[in-house]
Amino acid sequence: MGLINYVTRVQFGYGELATLRTELEIAGISRPLVVTDKGVRQLGVLEKIESILNAAPVGVFDETPGNPNEAAVRAAAELFNRVGADGIIAIGGGSALDLAKAVAILAAHGGALKSYAAIEGGMEKITAKTWPTIAIPTTAGTGSEVGRGAIIILDDGRKVGLLSPYLVPKAAIVDPELTLSLPATLTAATGMDAISHCIETYLAPSFNPPADGIALEGLRRGWANIRLATEQPGDRDARANMAIAATMGAMAFQKGLGCVHSLSHALGGINPKLHHGTLNAIFMPAVLDFNRTAPTSISENKYARIAHAMALASGEEIGAAIKGMTRTIGLPTGLSELGVTGDLFDRIIAGALADHSHKTNPREATAEDYRAMLEAAF
Repeated sequence: MGLINYVTRVQFGYGELATLRTELEIAGISRPLVVTDKGVRQLGVLEKIESILNAAPVGVFDETPGNPNEAAVRAAAELFNRVGADGIIAIGGGSALDLAKAVAILAAHGGALKSYAAIEGGMEKITAKTWPTIAIPTTAGTGSEVGRGAIIILDDGRKVGLLSPYLVPKAAIVDPELTLSLPATLTAATGMDAISHCIETYLAPSFNPPADGIALEGLRRGWANIRLATEQPGDRDARANMAIAATMGAMAFQKGLGCVHSLSHALGGINPKLHHGTLNAIFMPAVLDFNRTAPTSISENKYARIAHAMALASGEEIGAAIKGMTRTIGLPTGLSELGVTGDLFDRIIAGALADHSHKTNPREATAEDYRAMLEAAF
């Protein structure tokens, strides 16, 4: 049996950004460094934070790249130590939130970032010294605001997971107001990311019924609202449902993920310009077909439960429904549409086999299995 642990404080709802000052006090943060990106900064979010706090943060790092990398982590950690910060306000999409978590590790522990990667046995090296973080998502996708992990591209090109309970933010402030200006393409891609999290973590074989329930309800809300949120971006109810679906998907992360994410992490490390959520949407149908015969998928009737959450008649319809939704909301449905070529398959497969998500797929995948998935997703 596995650990069942839900400890994150979540402030959810329109206008909840106003709770930031209280959450900083509870977390013991008096000199916060803000970690964000230039796009979020241009939206005026920093001015809102300064108004709430009646003060400016001790520093701002707004150089978060689209896929966070080790060089950016080093730069932000140096700024954290230089200004004497004692915690982080992470605000933005999953990239900014993951970068902030990596900064919280590196600024506290020092050394090489790769030594903290899960695949390098780094979980035990991440200790209670890790600096506290308050996470404020501006997208509805990764759920990193309640997750225990961060995905970072190392200097050697590997896209790896940093995993530890000490990385769970002290509080998440999920204010759907911050997602209203998200463009349609990003709404679609981040929304499919959230849906992939709910599906994959539900299919993961570890025993955690609370996580299963959370994942299925997150899937129900996300699937029912992703098209509306994409096509009618001002729909506040749809935006709120997508925001909570993203948070719920990540609350269930402790079960693990699977081949969708091992493939996406591998390909994203090779080409950081590719959006993680878009890759997940493309890989899901092929991976779902592969996992259909997994023991837990059959014994627990999981595909029928997924279909019910998606308002489908049977589990046989799931893959086609996902591909159809992906196309409807304006995302590519094949790797070839992204310029991915078959000569990359060997590198993708090697990366997928080494990824931490590979180990928690409900059915063990071989190199040949991954090649078949890539061909199906091409």
